Amino acid sequence: MAAPVLKDKIPPHDDEAERAALGAMLMDADAIGAAMQYLHRGDFYSNANNLIYDAILGLDNKSVKADILTVTGELRQNGKLDEAGGAAYVSSLTTVVPSSANIEYYAQTVQGYSLRRALLRVSGEISAKIFNESMESRMILEETQQRIFELSDTRQTLTYKRVGEMINDTLKIIEAAHHSKEEYTGVPSGFPELEEYTSGFHPSEFIIIGARPSIGKTALALTMASHIAIRKRIPTAFFTLEMSGMALMQRLIAMEAQIESNHLRNGFLKSSDYQDLLHAADNLYEAPLYIVDMPNMKILDLRAQARRIRAQQKVEIIFIDYLGLISSENNFIPRYEQISEISRSLKSLARELDIPIVVLCQLTREAEKEKPTLSSIRDSGSIEQDADVVMFLHRERESGKKSDDPPPPTGEGSKTSLILAKQRNGPVGTVELKFMSKYAKFESMAKKY
Repeated sequence: MAAPVLKDKIPPHDDEAERAALGAMLMDADAIGAAMQYLHRGDFYSNANNLIYDAILGLDNKSVKADILTVTGELRQNGKLDEAGGAAYVSSLTTVVPSSANIEYYAQTVQGYSLRRALLRVSGEISAKIFNESMESRMILEETQQRIFELSDTRQTLTYKRVGEMINDTLKIIEAAHHSKEEYTGVPSGFPELEEYTSGFHPSEFIIIGARPSIGKTALALTMASHIAIRKRIPTAFFTLEMSGMALMQRLIAMEAQIESNHLRNGFLKSSDYQDLLHAADNLYEAPLYIVDMPNMKILDLRAQARRIRAQQKVEIIFIDYLGLISSENNFIPRYEQISEISRSLKSLARELDIPIVVLCQLTREAEKEKPTLSSIRDSGSIEQDADVVMFLHRERESGKKSDDPPPPTGEGSKTSLILAKQRNGPVGTVELKFMSKYAKFESMAKKY
């Protein structure tokens, strides 16, 4: 009975596939490139096989053809020949396979067992942490999700294509863009002037929109989100940590129906408003817009909810209002360090989900005296480093106005600058928008919606 138990404890591996993969590489130099698409250092279960693979990679880096003699010499020079089984073992590898034709099959088999062993290690580490009562359950769950993502991310198969094979797909994309008449390649914000700089919001981008209170951060984000979900029918998620979901819905209805928001709150509606109200409600009812309403949300909860809504509803962009209200799991470190961790986590989340994540944030008081710059971002300097795109809303206040006073309502709207202060993959500049305070929305100066 002891033998089966011992056998079960042996990590999964395939010794024949490992020797066959190495043998194929020693027989044919072209097989090395094919194997490297799947294999990393340490993927072999046998330490001797790992050393031989390292020697092959070392020779390849030196542009030296790997064969029995050169690999044996490399191992001897590194003092690893005995650990690798000796010259006899290296020589025996070429007798395992008749040719290198099936190198990809052997490499994929070795990779598969390596992944199983990695999962076994992760599960063992997580099992140990489950019994560690000093760790929060949510922290363990987040770490588990992150470790699994890291495994899948590092296991992306390297590949290449001849340009001739890519021409047809490229022409299809160009043709589709021609017929659609769209000038952007990412998720559209709804402001043509901004699209001229950004071509839309792109996958994996971490985007910051910063402003002082009452300038219109939430209004701008809602204007963008409603355009994306209602006009373009692109699934969109809006995480609201500052105001309730019901208050957010009232804003959306006011924007869509072009009814003054204070009239919705106090109920002073004209009979003509009800038709607009019902039409707006119909548009919102059909829109793929998902609101996540949770005050004081912790970063682990936010990440988990984002993964879920991305998987279940296929959302293509996420808005978060706002960064300063996201809680850290570690309350014992300074706030600026907490914000740095949250910023890095959101950047990692955008990359993991492969969608743009737009996050609102506060600016320092100095941004009221002059146009904001990257140093105006509040709480942490790491935000400007992590972000792919940084935009600021700026509007000159009237003299005598306090910082928290809203701008006066005007029929023409208040001119507001949207400053594109950083764009990792494009130009920077300033876009002028109109803030329609009575509807709590922004409009393009050219009104191209």
